[in-house]
Amino acid sequence: MRKLLLLLTTLALIVACQSSRPEQTDFVKVEDGHFVRGGKPYYYVGTNFWYGAILGSEGQGGSRERLIQELDEMKRRGIDNLRILVGSDGERGFKTKVEPTLQVKPGVYNDTILAGLDFLLMEMGKRQMVAVLYLNNSWEWSGGYGFYLEHAGLGRQPRPDEVGYPAFMEAMAQFATNEKAHQLFYDYVRFIIGRTNRYTGVKYTDDPAIMSWQIGNEPRAFSREALPAFEKWLAEAAALIRSLDKNHLISVGSEGLWGCENDLSSWTRICADANVDYCNIHLWPYNWGWLRNQAGQEVMNDSTLGVAKRNTMDYISQHLTVCDSLRKPLVMEEFGFPRDGFSYSKTSTTQWRDRYYDFVFTTVKQHAADGGCFAGCNFWGWGGFANPQHIQWQPGDDYTNDPAQEAQGLNSVFATDSTTLQIIKKAEN
Repeated sequence: MRKLLLLLTTLALIVACQSSRPEQTDFVKVEDGHFVRGGKPYYYVGTNFWYGAILGSEGQGGSRERLIQELDEMKRRGIDNLRILVGSDGERGFKTKVEPTLQVKPGVYNDTILAGLDFLLMEMGKRQMVAVLYLNNSWEWSGGYGFYLEHAGLGRQPRPDEVGYPAFMEAMAQFATNEKAHQLFYDYVRFIIGRTNRYTGVKYTDDPAIMSWQIGNEPRAFSREALPAFEKWLAEAAALIRSLDKNHLISVGSEGLWGCENDLSSWTRICADANVDYCNIHLWPYNWGWLRNQAGQEVMNDSTLGVAKRNTMDYISQHLTVCDSLRKPLVMEEFGFPRDGFSYSKTSTTQWRDRYYDFVFTTVKQHAADGGCFAGCNFWGWGGFANPQHIQWQPGDDYTNDPAQEAQGLNSVFATDSTTLQIIKKAEN
């Protein structure tokens, strides 16, 4: 009898384990140029939530209570696709950089942030939400390129707040050709993708809460001369990720033309890689100078909004043509628009942002309805219940979705932005 009971118990455990394993249909896939999830077409309006893993930690900056509140609010509003930074790199104490950091030195990790990422993915899985996890950054606010160049032996790298962006970008152009920096990054990729979630016991490679591994946030060559090496690096990184994980999609994180020195053929070659499952673009009307009048002043009015809309449609159309030829989905995974009057206050109005958001969402929906490759968008970004204390972020302040080098509140969508949230909700229907 004891042997029979032991056998029955063992069988029950096997069945339980098998039933807890994610089915292949739970993963987001690409079929004939379109996303599919659970056997059904998958189109989405999502958001950027880069600080999710920090918020999920129990160390500095962590608040699991707020994280759960934010996830519940996003889910309630139909926002279930979140683009998230895996972690920041390097030294702390820089005023324009995300804190706390995950990768303190190459191969040295802050376990509280890893626990935060595990917790975040567990909670997202409970809500049937999916994450796009980006692994690197060409910009200074989370380490990225500069961190790897420093540890590849090039010494302390410049920061834009110290030397300006032209000098910073000239220095970062070295990353595309630095093999040692690439290898340090690849070690990080192997470590992260090889993880098992401490709370669920599910390997990251088996977790349907992850939609895509993304090579970086806005990876750039930073010079036309570096484009061939840049393309080679992205191809190598995508091949490595594919060798480590057969279940999840792979994306680049590119801005599109702006991320390829305005060379559409370079972006096309990057997207055509067999290991790249779908294509990305970003759109920033304010950052790209589209909200200026004839005198060069930054203004919001019908004229500048019209320019932003026309340029947006032109930018989307150029990239859609490529995606249609490649039969790969296109996601506009970053687009932002300032609050009215370029205000930082969460009590300010958002009528111009709302009009731009509505234009973008309508464009995506129309292309989807026509069977095109435009499959989704992630607005920038979710500030939720944050209460910004300073224009310049300081340790101890709430995280908005404006990173440390940007004015807090300018581009974030807060839970109190009722008119913007109505636009987003309409886009979900």
